[in-house]
Amino acid sequence: MKKILVANRGEIALRIMRSAREMGIKTVAVYSEADRTMPFVQYADEAVCIGPAPSSQSYLLGEKIIAVAKERGADAIHPGYGFLSENARFAQQVTDAGITFIGPAAASIEVMGSKLAAKQAAQKFGVPMVPGTETPLRSVEEAREVVKKTGFPILIKASAGGGGKGMRVVNVPEELEEQIRLAKSEALSAFGDDAVFIEKYVGAPRHIEIQILGDQHGNCVYLFERECSIQRRHQKLIEEAPSSVLTPAIRAAMGKCAVDVAKACNYYGAGTVEFLVDEQLNFYFLEMNTRLQVEHPVTELITGLDLVKEQIRVARGEKLSFSQEDLTINGHAIELRICAEDPANNFLPDTGCLETYVRPQGYGVRVDDGYEQGMNIPIFYDPMIAKLIAWGSTREEARHRLIRAIEEYQVKGIRTTLPFGHWALQQPAFIEGNFDTNFINKYYTPQALLEERPEIDKLAAILAAQVWQQQNVALQSATGYEKQPSSAWKKRNMLR
Repeated sequence: MKKILVANRGEIALRIMRSAREMGIKTVAVYSEADRTMPFVQYADEAVCIGPAPSSQSYLLGEKIIAVAKERGADAIHPGYGFLSENARFAQQVTDAGITFIGPAAASIEVMGSKLAAKQAAQKFGVPMVPGTETPLRSVEEAREVVKKTGFPILIKASAGGGGKGMRVVNVPEELEEQIRLAKSEALSAFGDDAVFIEKYVGAPRHIEIQILGDQHGNCVYLFERECSIQRRHQKLIEEAPSSVLTPAIRAAMGKCAVDVAKACNYYGAGTVEFLVDEQLNFYFLEMNTRLQVEHPVTELITGLDLVKEQIRVARGEKLSFSQEDLTINGHAIELRICAEDPANNFLPDTGCLETYVRPQGYGVRVDDGYEQGMNIPIFYDPMIAKLIAWGSTREEARHRLIRAIEEYQVKGIRTTLPFGHWALQQPAFIEGNFDTNFINKYYTPQALLEERPEIDKLAAILAAQVWQQQNVALQSATGYEKQPSSAWKKRNMLR
């Protein structure tokens, strides 16, 4: 393998290219018109523009990407995550074109891409499941019969779904029919498939995933777990490895189940098996992601492995160079996703120019990013701009190191999740490891970020609010009606 085309953008494209370069492999970048000046484009040995900014006209054009790979003589294609990474048809097209797909076989992606098919495959190995349906719902009447057994609340889920799309919690019988209709409609719009199923709703679970790695010779290992419970809108914000609550026995049991799920679909490459874990530490299979995960750096830091290099070696047909007995956990790692979002305004996406962008440094600090100072954050893609990861010999050392790194990270021009991360890492629930997927709903309010600011910032915010209120009162007296800000942006920025 002498040349790899990276079918992705931003930080993950750059991260893949760096590992490839260390292995003496050249890289080809494909990019949209909006990404022409991005660091990953400059870093690659070759770069080809494949279309306009919208991903549907660029990064999702599988046939065009394969054509570029052929034209540039690429031996393999690495899909990263997102875009075409879990598209079974694309994986098969790459293979049919005589190019190596750096990922699992298309058949494995297809099985695990359907949550129902994945559950059916995993059940053959006795992997614990959340009570619910094993086939797509055929009618509301069938749903009512299922609920008689599971009880409320239930969760309606899209079989082809992900990222919280096509997902509805139902608490009472009167909501059932309407929520099924909404879930099916959203699933059809997002995935082109309106199949949904029912699971018993686990109200306060932890979201813990197991990293697995298999080769094409039947060997498969698990690389321990990642705690991914701090989420907003079913999207992860803070991840850590290992989890603070798993015992060695539970870790081994979950790891074995994860390997069994991989064997159920003849899996090879890097993948992740996700579980819900309840308050009694009972765990239930959720789904499998047939790709590299955003949060893979925390696993790399506690195992000493480069997962991208391992993916490439597996794709080349090599056997794993280690067994399960060779793997140990070294220290603790925590990752914060830095997204262009406003945590003071329901984590809504923000765009603009990175007027100031200075990365933190120091021992045990890692930054995976894809932007430079002066660049604009486009509206066309995922709002994540970087990942900040800290390693420590203990969880407390990693936590304090990440707090220090957040304080040193300088970003101006856009709002980010950095303030949220700084706040979250200092909450008693996080410090004690006593939290679940409801962490944000339970503990977080925008006011918490105001309390995090230095006193001078607090004073400025209070004065701005008072001036705004006085102006409104004066205007009401003069005009007889209450003047409202002309936009949400103006209202938000009056209180900065």
